[in-house]
Formats: sequence, C-alpha cells, structure tokens
Amino acid sequence: MVPGSPHSSSQTWFGKSVAPGESVNSELLITESYSSRDVGISLRVIRGLRDGPTVFVSGALHGDEINGTGAIRSLIADNDLQLTAGTVVLIPVLNVLGFERHSRYLPDRRDLNRCFPGNASGSMATRMAKVIFDAIVRRCDYGVDLHTAAVRRTNYPNVRADFRNPDCMRLAEAFGAGVILDGKGPKGSLRRESTLADCPTIVVEGGEVWKVEPSIVECMRRGVLNVLKSLEMMEGEPELPIGQVKIRQTKWIRAERGGFMDLHVSPGSTVAAGQPIATNSTLVHQDQNQLIAPFDGIVIGMSTLPAVQPGEPVVHLGRLAGAKSARRVEKHSQADEVQRTAQEHLSTNIQIVDPN
Repeated sequence: MVPGSPHSSSQTWFGKSVAPGESVNSELLITESYSSRDVGISLRVIRGLRDGPTVFVSGALHGDEINGTGAIRSLIADNDLQLTAGTVVLIPVLNVLGFERHSRYLPDRRDLNRCFPGNASGSMATRMAKVIFDAIVRRCDYGVDLHTAAVRRTNYPNVRADFRNPDCMRLAEAFGAGVILDGKGPKGSLRRESTLADCPTIVVEGGEVWKVEPSIVECMRRGVLNVLKSLEMMEGEPELPIGQVKIRQTKWIRAERGGFMDLHVSPGSTVAAGQPIATNSTLVHQDQNQLIAPFDGIVIGMSTLPAVQPGEPVVHLGRLAGAKSARRVEKHSQADEVQRTAQEHLSTNIQIVDPN
C-alpha cells in the first residue's frame, strides 16, 4: 500500500466492518470446546485514515506468558493511540485455551508455537494454527510477537530477529530494545513461518510467566509504538536508546553440581570473562563450586529457582566483543530510563550475593 493515499472503503475483519479511522473489537473463532461451544480469540482492529501497512501485535502465544497481554491491553486502553495510516490488529491472548489453564501449552500438551502455518485436517493445535495464520498473518505486512521467559526463568527485555532479513532488522531496530539477538526461530514458530510467508515478524522477550510486570509492559508498549511510528502509521519519532547491541552467539551456563545456588549477577548486567556468576553448595553451605563466565557478555536471562541439579540452566549469556563493548553496553542501558528501570526491577526478584 502507498502511505498517504486515502482508504477507498471499509475492511471486513472477522465478520465486522472497520471503516477508515475506526477502532473495532472483534473475535476470531478458532475451535470448539468439548461441549461443542465456540472458542474465539478477542482482538482489537484499529485503522488509520490513509492506506499503509497492516501489522499484528500478539501476546500469550504461550498461554502463561502474559506480560505481552498487559502491554497490549495498555495500548488498547490508550486513547492517544491514533493511527494516521495503515491497520493494526492487537491480540492480547493468542493461545486462549492455554491462557485459561495458566499453561504454556494447549490442553493436548502441544506447543502452539511449533504448529504454524498449520494444517486444516491435522491435530487440534495445527488446525488452530491454520485458522490464525490464514485469518491474521496472511493479511498482514508485519508482525510483533510478545513473549516472556519460560517457567522458573526471567528475561531481560530483548528482541529476536533474523539478521539476514532486512525487513525483520528494520522492525527490530525500530522497536528500541537495548539487545537484539540473531535467529530465525524454531521450525513451526509464528515468527519463522510468518517471515517465510512474506510477513516479517520479530519476537520480543521480557520478564517472567504468570506476571504483568510494569517495567516490562513499558518496554513492550514503547517498542510497539516505536514500530508503528517507524512505519509511518503514527505521528512522531520513535523513542530509541542511545545504542543497541546485536548479539549473534549466546550460551546457557549450566550447573555442574546439585545444590542451592547463590547468584552474583542479575538480568541485564554485563560480565567479564572469568568473572564468577554463581556459586552453589549443599544446604548447609559446604562443598562449594563456582560457575565462571566463559566470555565477556550480557545476562539475557536466568533461572529464578535457586535449587539446581547438574546440567540445569542457570544464566543465559550473550557474547559481547570484549571488555570495551561490555562497558559501552552498560553505559547505554543506564542512560535509557526504560532499560534502567527494567534492570532495577528484575534484579529485585532474585537474591544477588557478593561472590567474595
């Protein structure tokens, strides 16, 4: 579509007519319950007065990851969200069956985020994925999918995008997170399959499951508005941090021994190669052993459960170019109020112990 040209007519979204300049609540029916009742996804469709891109913003694709739900609800409630062009489809909860059970998965234990683009004659999960993909993704030009860490973990806000796709990178940089990770996403994931279907899509990770964390919501909310502004769908300039670091390599640092873990770093903090990042010991504080940072990096995510067995993930590090890069990343994150607040907030959910 050509930005700036007037909309020619109303659009129909899930059986409802949406005229230029209108905002309409609607529902997409995706399956039926055991009692044969319809199961639908609630959403908001907002149109600008002129033609422009169509963007979907989704939350709770994993049903227990609801920071994105909180962010999208805050956008829906914001009367200042006025599009000048294009269309945005806001979906607070994509996996409604998982959401109602406070679960990452569907009732049959399948992961909806491994089932796209779907199959009309397959399992319940792939049938749902097919409906969602055809009704939403194939009508959109771009996508932003909001996630949190998995259960018993937390993530520092970061964007994940395919570095080889310039449209994905445009979205990732426009979002304005301090950290961008490289990756296409797993096979069958919404991000990967949408991008392959000519709807470049990024994933945003932040915070924990089962929570709506104010600092994470603000990161996500700002980021979505930044994307809309960068696509010339809203007035104003994106609010971007001074710098964003692009990370191509990450590594989970895993427990070598079973025991109770004392953590020495927090989400978003930078570490130097050789620095102690965690110490675990017996319940009576004997037989200690330390986990050491293998390279200069930034803490992308970490476990929130201090009890570990051998091989369990403890800290997720993103590799930085060196000590100079680590100092620059730390300086930039502290200069950005949104990132600084998120780092301070996330550190209060974990007990940090001085390694000395």
